[in-house]
Amino acid sequence: MKKSTLLFLTSIAVFTFSGCGDGEKTEEVENTDTAKTTEVKTNPVSETFFQVPSPGEMLTFIKMVGGKNNKNTSFLNPASNEKNYTDNKSKALNFGIYSCDLSYCSIFEIGTEALKYFKAVKVMGDAIGVSTAIRPEVLKRLESNIGSADSLAVITDDVYFSSFETLEDSKQGPTLALVVAGGWLESIFIATNLAKYEEKSAIIERLADQKYTLENLIEFLKKHEADPNVAAIKTDFEGLLAEFNKINEKDANASKEKEKGKEKILTGGKQLVMTEEVYKGIVEKIKTIRNSYTLTK
Repeated sequence: MKKSTLLFLTSIAVFTFSGCGDGEKTEEVENTDTAKTTEVKTNPVSETFFQVPSPGEMLTFIKMVGGKNNKNTSFLNPASNEKNYTDNKSKALNFGIYSCDLSYCSIFEIGTEALKYFKAVKVMGDAIGVSTAIRPEVLKRLESNIGSADSLAVITDDVYFSSFETLEDSKQGPTLALVVAGGWLESIFIATNLAKYEEKSAIIERLADQKYTLENLIEFLKKHEADPNVAAIKTDFEGLLAEFNKINEKDANASKEKEKGKEKILTGGKQLVMTEEVYKGIVEKIKTIRNSYTLTK
C-alpha cells in the first residue's frame, strides 16, 4: 500500500486519542514491524481516507484507556463462519468484519486467534478480488511476529489498507463501500461489548463522537447507492444514525481569558452527552444490524 497514507492515518489517530477525555493523558504507541522496513513514499492520499477511520483506531483507543489485559474473543465473528458467505454482499461485508476482528486480535496480543482471522480474511479477500493485496508472505510475517503486538498491528493495518487501495484502484466502489461499512460497524460492535456505561468516561465520549463518523460514512455510501446492496446498507445505517441522533448536544464549558485588561470568553464548541438509555438503544441497534450481516443469532 502507499505507506504515506498509513503514516497519515496514524498521525490522525494519535491526535484524536490525545484529545479524548477530561484532561486525561493517553500514551502514544509507536508501531514498528520488526519483519519489514518499508521506504516512505510521497503519494497522494485518497479522499476516502479522510472520511472514514480504520477499524483499529477505536480498538487502539480502548486499549490505551484501560483494556490492555483483555483477551475476550467470544463476541467476534467466528472465523469458521467464512464458509457461510456465498453472495457478493455478505463476502464484502464480512471481509471488513473479519479485517476488524484480525486487528482486534493483533492489538490485544491474541496471536493464535490472529492467525485464524488472517486465514479468514485471505479467503474473503480472494472472493472479492483483493488477493494481490494479501500475499502468502504476509502469513509468514504474522507467524514470525506472533509475540509482538505492535508488529502485528502494523501488519494487519497493512492488509486492511492495501485491500482498500486495491478496490479503489480497480474501480470497485460498491464493494469498497461494503467493506468499509462492515469494518466500521464491527469496530463499534466490539467497543460496545468491551465498554460499560459510565457517565463522562472517555470511552463513552468517544463512542458518542462516532455519530459524526457515521454521518460521513452514510455520505460515502450515498456515492454508490445505485448498487442495491449498498442502498440496503445505507438504509440500515440511517436507522442506526436515528439512534445516535438521540444523543443530547450542548455547548461545552466556556473558558475565560484576560487580554490587556479586558475579559475575553472562549467557548468550547459543542459537546455530545449520551445518557445510559440512549447508549443501550444504540448498542441494541448495532447488535441487530451486525448480527444480520454475520448471520449470528
